[in-house]
Amino acid sequence: MEYKLLDSEDEKLLEDTEDGVFDREVRPDLASQFLSDPRHHIAVAIEDSTIVGIASAVNYIHPDKPDEIWINEVAVAKAFHRKGIADALLKLLFQCGRKLGCEEAWVLTDESNIPGNRLYSKLDGVQKRQMMYSFKLSDDERQ
Repeated sequence: MEYKLLDSEDEKLLEDTEDGVFDREVRPDLASQFLSDPRHHIAVAIEDSTIVGIASAVNYIHPDKPDEIWINEVAVAKAFHRKGIADALLKLLFQCGRKLGCEEAWVLTDESNIPGNRLYSKLDGVQKRQMMYSFKLSDDERQ
């Protein structure tokens, strides 16, 4: 298993991804935009030149807080569950955050996400009670 933090040179790697890793088909235009933005990060797990897991994050800045890494998504293809892949991907993003001078990493999840909660607890994540609200800004069905 190879673990890698992708950059703008790695766009082609996203073309060969195991089913279930991304919610939808990877769009080259969005992949290019994501990978060319220095505040967007994606760690991948590669097995036999196929991406089998991802963890994406944003280097989040705010006028009154030190930089943080916001973990947006963690996903591993079903056949590769329970092999430590998500753990390794998050640690790669944490390392990226440290290099950027971030003081904290954070992720939102649901109580029903048992594998996610198990993973975040194992990595010494501190659970905080919060509510998340989602607002639909478009009629686009892909949202």
